[in-house]
Amino acid sequence: MGPDKHSTRLLNTLKMERVRTILTHTYPYPHEHSRHAIIAVFLGCLFFISSDNMHTLIEKFSLKWWSMYACLLGFFYFFSSPFIGKTIRPNYSNFSRWYIAWILVAALYHLPNFQSMGLDLRMNLSLFLTIYISSIVFLVVFNIIFLALWYVGLVSRVAGRRPEILTILQNCAVSSQTKCSFYLKLKIYSLSSLQVLSMACCIFYSHCGNRAILRKKPPGRQYSSLFSFWKREHRHNTWIAQLIRMNKLKDQVCSSWFAPVGSASDYPLLSKWFIYGEIACNGSCPDSSSEISPIYSLWATFIGLYIANYVVERSTGWALTHPLSVDKVEKLKKEQMKPNFLDMVPWYSGTSADLFKTVFDLLVSVTVFLGRFDMRMLQAAMTKSCDGTKREELLYDHLANKDDFWFDFMADTGDGGNSSYAVAKLLAQPTLQVSVDGETRPLPRGNVLLIGGDLAYPNPSAFTYEKRLFCPFEYALQPPHWYKNDSIAVDKPELPEGVKDLKDYDGPQCFLIPGNHDWFDGLNTFMRYICHKSWLGGWLMPQKKSYFALQLPKGWWVFGLDLALHGDIDVDQFKFFSELVKEKVKEDDAVIIITHEPSWLLDWYWSSDTGQNVRHLICDVLKYRCKLRMAGDLHHYMRHSCTQSDAPVHVQHLLVNGCGGAFLHPTHVFSKFSKYYGTSYASKAAYPSFHDSSKIALGNILKFRKKNWQFDFIGGIIYFILVFSLFPQCKLAHILRGDSFSGHLESFLGTVWNAFVYVMEQSYVSFTGVLVLLITAIIFVPSKISRKKRVVIGVLHVTAHLMAALILMLMLELGIEICIQHNLLANSGYHTLYQWYKSVESEHFPDPTGLRARIEQWTFGLYPACIKYLMSAFDVPEVMAVTRTNICKEGMESLSRSGAVIYYASVFLYFWVFSTPVVSLVFGSYLYICINWLHIHFDEAFSSLRIANYKSFTRFHIKENKDIEVFTLAVDKVPKDWKLDKDWDAEPKQSGVMSHKREFPSKWCASSAQQDPVATVKVVDYFLIHRSQNQNGEC
Repeated sequence: MGPDKHSTRLLNTLKMERVRTILTHTYPYPHEHSRHAIIAVFLGCLFFISSDNMHTLIEKFSLKWWSMYACLLGFFYFFSSPFIGKTIRPNYSNFSRWYIAWILVAALYHLPNFQSMGLDLRMNLSLFLTIYISSIVFLVVFNIIFLALWYVGLVSRVAGRRPEILTILQNCAVSSQTKCSFYLKLKIYSLSSLQVLSMACCIFYSHCGNRAILRKKPPGRQYSSLFSFWKREHRHNTWIAQLIRMNKLKDQVCSSWFAPVGSASDYPLLSKWFIYGEIACNGSCPDSSSEISPIYSLWATFIGLYIANYVVERSTGWALTHPLSVDKVEKLKKEQMKPNFLDMVPWYSGTSADLFKTVFDLLVSVTVFLGRFDMRMLQAAMTKSCDGTKREELLYDHLANKDDFWFDFMADTGDGGNSSYAVAKLLAQPTLQVSVDGETRPLPRGNVLLIGGDLAYPNPSAFTYEKRLFCPFEYALQPPHWYKNDSIAVDKPELPEGVKDLKDYDGPQCFLIPGNHDWFDGLNTFMRYICHKSWLGGWLMPQKKSYFALQLPKGWWVFGLDLALHGDIDVDQFKFFSELVKEKVKEDDAVIIITHEPSWLLDWYWSSDTGQNVRHLICDVLKYRCKLRMAGDLHHYMRHSCTQSDAPVHVQHLLVNGCGGAFLHPTHVFSKFSKYYGTSYASKAAYPSFHDSSKIALGNILKFRKKNWQFDFIGGIIYFILVFSLFPQCKLAHILRGDSFSGHLESFLGTVWNAFVYVMEQSYVSFTGVLVLLITAIIFVPSKISRKKRVVIGVLHVTAHLMAALILMLMLELGIEICIQHNLLANSGYHTLYQWYKSVESEHFPDPTGLRARIEQWTFGLYPACIKYLMSAFDVPEVMAVTRTNICKEGMESLSRSGAVIYYASVFLYFWVFSTPVVSLVFGSYLYICINWLHIHFDEAFSSLRIANYKSFTRFHIKENKDIEVFTLAVDKVPKDWKLDKDWDAEPKQSGVMSHKREFPSKWCASSAQQDPVATVKVVDYFLIHRSQNQNGEC
């Protein structure tokens, strides 16, 4: 009596009002109940399984079958690991959940350990599918009737909108995520309520069954021998005592909360429409009950709640007056008060239309227009013939007389929104407080921002420029209130009201050069958005062409060169800069040259010699006046300075800073660079460091698939093609006959080798796949190394993939073979589950009123046919095993075309799950070996990681003594979560005041103040450039 009293007290202490308060909101959205129901069903399932089957898990452990469980669950875990804990994309994330649940359960229910635990999943699955189809049919009929009533005018007049056909189909046949928009929430509901309904009925049947039968159950069988043992040996153990009482608590829950609600005689008008009299015993039971089954009571309750919610919402407009709970509204406000930044570009996506467009644009630009059409020539032709006017469009000298001049440089922005905004926010701050040589110094915002190309990824388009470039910069520093984003600047510069000349404008300005990604469309988007618009956020853009010359104070110049896709400047560009040097640049002046590509590093890496016109300009025209060359393209920071040597020094410092927002590039690959134009250089700074860069590359092994889950669509298909001709493997019994592990392993490896030989000698489809993959792999290896090494690397790469695919194929075939030998698969044809269910349906769910026959008649046989073929489609392993057995007995010729399609489709469903984690692991390991051991694939190996951290820009200060201080500012970690900056929101916004005059110009700050870029920015490199030094070519 003790445990009973304890259970009663425990139930009495459940405050249902408190439970209701926890599970519901003040104004719960009607279909919000389905989420709570899912939680309740899941907790109930754990509760019942733990109390009923814990002892069997321990007592009836089978090493062979649990090894198969571990292997199966391991592959499914690694397949689903990129989607655990987050929704990458609602459509694919939902698909992956249901796909995994479908084929995993279909595989698990055939394995024997569930049956040894007393849990026969066949009844649960067949019952689930039957109730699911019945519910869909019922709701389809209901929605059609409701739609007819709307046309009559009896319902839905307050809501003012008729139910749409698409919504009805979504209600009845599609599982969809609730959209962010409130109006879509009023229209689109998910089918999760029907899934919860079916799950609840199955769990109840599994653990409660017929209460009348359970009441007759002998008391001695209510607890297992294991519980009895624990009770004797650990009677004073509180935890064990609670576990034993849990079983009685479960029994009380079943008998009190899920007891039969009445008999058919209680509902005379509805008695013919209820299926009643559940019998849970095996064989015939003498005492048939007319009690209504609690399963159908649950079903009716759920369906009734759904109908009530739907009718109330549609006919009374309830959802319009109580759209969301208070908490939901607050959460929605917070979500709306966050920037909608785009994620880093998925370079290994097999489904990205942008990437396919990028490849197409690149092929067209290189094969069709390169060498035949050059936008720079068109710019020169469109420039007015008057030399003075032409120079005004390319030379900007309005900054020459500025005092205390600061300017910034960045490149390669427009990738991930978080990283681009982090850099843009730092650039927009009026002052940054940083530590330099142990001293805190204020660094004012640059008067000019220089951007070194690659403004948006992966290709130049209106969408990428607006979302990946302009959006982050406008959040960091807002454009003037009168500026229209879609306006075209006809007469640049478009100055603010009251400013008559560009010299009088005191706000920040921006000058840009295009990069290779900006040239993929022939510079069309760059011309539209840079040369024909006036504002990049709060930065004024005066430039009209893709290259420029900028005269700075104290005798400093900036030449912005446009290398296009040629890696060099054109003739007209060379002519302009050479004439400018002869006429304007003095002998003691200093020049900073900006190009997109760091030719000094890339020429050394690729053993090439590009940029002949640039070299001529620097060595022969400028003659030692070039103090600094800056570039982007490589998404890291590196600085090389000249060392004492016999060769003349044409450039003092070489600086690469492409950390403006794009993915990170390695630095350790370029650690041995030391020569440029015959001059020796030494590495003075690298960010990240060579050691950190090498460690980061390890992420290709550990994180490739997590970062590039879209690669599944490519990798899974490739692996399936490699082993397509090998399905099925009919002679695998020799592998299972070995007595020792070494014998099994030897037979397995021998079979793998035989399969490899078959692919090479007899297969057509698989051999073609191997050949195409080999050619692709050899071409994929960079041309930096010799042709012989490229072939060797390509062969080893493809061999690793082929062997992995063969091993996975044999593992899948062995699993099916084991199940067939133990009579778990291929017993009675394609419809095994349906036939089994029909054999036990009359026993467990009798139909004395003939309701099922009438439903079959009313639906013209569609109702049982839907259940039959749905069960067959669900049971993929059975379809695969039956077809495999037929092929092994009668040959592939006996299989029809449709049968072959069904067989290979069923094999692919499982092989895709097995292969996608493995192909990512093999390919990621290949990239890691290449980048760290061979120093090749620096672009491919780090673009796969999509690292948004390690972002930086460089700030320059022209001192009174005409030297330049150079500060490279960086943040190690870029925030991923942003919120509205309270200081920005609280600052008065005066009409007509430019945003650069505000104390807090940026709209968003990091959700954690300690992670905000302004708080974490640091100096990673500091040096001086002397204007008066090196007039004779010495370092």
